[in-house]
Amino acid sequence: MYRCINKMEQEKSYKLMSRQERGEDIIKRFQIVKTPRGWRVPSTSFAGRAYLVTFNGHEPKCNCPDCELRKKKCKHIHAVEVYIKKEIDEEGKITQTKGVKITYSQDWKAYDKSQTNEKLVFMKLLKDLVNNVEQPEYKFGRPKIPVSDMLFNSVMKIYSTFSLRRFMSDVKIAKEMNLIDSVPCYASVGHFLQREDLTPILKQLIKMSASPLREIETKFAVDSSGFSTSRFARWFDTKYGKERKYKMWLKAHLISGVKTNIIAGVEITEGEVHDSPSLPRLVEETAKTFKVGEVSGDKAYSSRLNLQAIQDVGAVPFIPFKKNTANKDKLSVWGKMYYYFMYKHDEFLEHYHKRSNIETCFHMIKTKFKDNLRSKTKTAQINELLCKILAHNICVVIQEVNELGLKSEFIVEKEVEE
Repeated sequence: MYRCINKMEQEKSYKLMSRQERGEDIIKRFQIVKTPRGWRVPSTSFAGRAYLVTFNGHEPKCNCPDCELRKKKCKHIHAVEVYIKKEIDEEGKITQTKGVKITYSQDWKAYDKSQTNEKLVFMKLLKDLVNNVEQPEYKFGRPKIPVSDMLFNSVMKIYSTFSLRRFMSDVKIAKEMNLIDSVPCYASVGHFLQREDLTPILKQLIKMSASPLREIETKFAVDSSGFSTSRFARWFDTKYGKERKYKMWLKAHLISGVKTNIIAGVEITEGEVHDSPSLPRLVEETAKTFKVGEVSGDKAYSSRLNLQAIQDVGAVPFIPFKKNTANKDKLSVWGKMYYYFMYKHDEFLEHYHKRSNIETCFHMIKTKFKDNLRSKTKTAQINELLCKILAHNICVVIQEVNELGLKSEFIVEKEVEE
């Protein structure tokens, strides 16, 4: 009698459960098997029977009567999603997937040619690039050194990684090569980096420096990384009764091509600023020069707004979803990519792991041009960091000219007056 009542209570409580709860119950009681056709989920009502959950490219389907009649998620689909989530760790990887070491061949002939001639070619390309900057109209007073010359000197200073005084030898060499008109005082270069109007010019030059690779790059990745500064924030610690301080740092938000590591867009913020809000602007700016096909990023960029921004430029977003993500809109790009992430996880990761190339990009910048900023003021530090990124782009173009035989033509888009 007691067993009968207990069984009736269990059946009653089971009927009150939602389909999601019933799916979780299936995971506890039965074993789900992944097959080439889909996921095989045992029936809870009929022993020996099983239903097949498949993915049609947009959403999951089950051949059980409940799903076919209601056209909505059944308990079997919920069970599969719980099963998949358990197999995905915090980094978005399948826990059972074994790592495969991938090696890339190096065109050593092109690499040697690029490295042994880099500085000479760098100076000539930089000269061509800064010549596109318009010189302010002369009004009165002592004529100033052309902006193009000062830009050349500023970027060359960052490229050399020398101090201002030691860098002056390179300036004299550039003068002998007729790349600049005159040799300025070393202090003038430092003062020039403090100009606020220099920031948008450098951003435009970065965009222009990426243009030779516009036919090569269609897949991009986004990420950010910090650069330490000489500025400090201070506060009074009431617990210990003394003043404390910590070094402040700037964060570079970049979008780069995954094939060549060319940087197509950049935003500079304080170190504590979140990554996610920068993505729409970076993607939009990149689409003005490149035909964007894919954009990959880590979970920090996982938001409906970001996925929609990527789709708006005609690209496919490959950004993994967090474990607590719930899909309530299967018709949006968020819903479609959620199911793609869940049901075609291996295929999704093939695209997503291209994101690691931007980590290589940051490594290239920090190894070659250092990960710290020497300037004292915030404006000068921002401009110094932009000069590092511009120098990196020119070095990438030099490599690809030798490896792919490209022409280093910098495209300038100018508005035509009607």
